Amino acid sequence: MMNRLFGKPKQEGNALQTLDKLNETLEMLEKKEKVLLKKAGQEVEKAKEYTRAKNKRAAIQCLKRKRLYEQQVEQLGNFQLRIHDQMIMLEGAKATTETVDALRSGASAMKAMQKATNIDDVDKTMDEINEQTENMKQIQEALSTPIGSAADFDEDELEAELEELEGAELEEQLLQPTPMPSVPGRQPVRPAAPKRTAEEEELAALQAEMAL
Repeated sequence: MMNRLFGKPKQEGNALQTLDKLNETLEMLEKKEKVLLKKAGQEVEKAKEYTRAKNKRAAIQCLKRKRLYEQQVEQLGNFQLRIHDQMIMLEGAKATTETVDALRSGASAMKAMQKATNIDDVDKTMDEINEQTENMKQIQEALSTPIGSAADFDEDELEAELEELEGAELEEQLLQPTPMPSVPGRQPVRPAAPKRTAEEEELAALQAEMAL
């Protein structure tokens, strides 16, 4: 148990240290690659100078050294590719380990929860709930049962009496006189004023003008 507790952080620390070491090595190879590329470029410039000076032998030697530098650059590129591949694999393995640890922790927590809630305890609790529910139903039924004089009432007689009351109410409504409906909106008709002649109209107009 103690090895499991203290082993995981140590393994994680080793993985992080290894990734740091790989990063350092990768940076070192990149720096060397830049230096070699610079040297290869310098050899090209020298070859041009020797070519202008008609020194063919020296120019060829410069090109040979350039090719050697280029071969080393290609080799360093392969080294960098391998380091990248190793880093990817290591990061993937680290992620896998963390995932497995998380799943293991979840399984342990689930197991502990199941152990805390025993199936027998669950069954016992459900039985107690059902028993209390049944007892409550019996109590409610006992309280709703009529007692004393109310228990002696005949339900059929009460229903017959109710029907008699309903029949009497209906008969009383039928015997009441039906009022005549009033016509809404009807106003008394006023007699129309007699129509005046043209002369009377003209006379009324003169009288009105004289009054002004």
